[in-house]
Amino acid sequence: MNILSTTTGNAAQLSMMQEMNRMKTIADAPVLAAQTITSSDMGMTPPSEVSFHQVMGSALNHIDQFQQIADAKQNDVDMGKSDDLVGAMLASQQASLSFSALVQVRNKVASGVNDLMNMSI
Repeated sequence: MNILSTTTGNAAQLSMMQEMNRMKTIADAPVLAAQTITSSDMGMTPPSEVSFHQVMGSALNHIDQFQQIADAKQNDVDMGKSDDLVGAMLASQQASLSFSALVQVRNKVASGVNDLMNMSI
């Protein structure tokens, strides 16, 4: 048993040394310079033409689509049309997570507006 624990210990040490060498190689790699991404690079309109209302409306529509897809997948599983329970659960979690993120954004925006309103001039 002593030989087995020595062999296992050596294998663990070897694995740890390999991982440390890999991390050192990554740390020594050159850092890429920052790049500026313009709105035309991403196929978006210039910032002057985008309003907060449009962004929030687009986000709401996107999240609504996630919810509709999740509902459709769940109904298919419930009716026996599909046996993709994992896909239905993933779609449901994606819809839930995106809705939670939207609520957090809404809360931050409301907090910012309240801070602006309470600011004295």
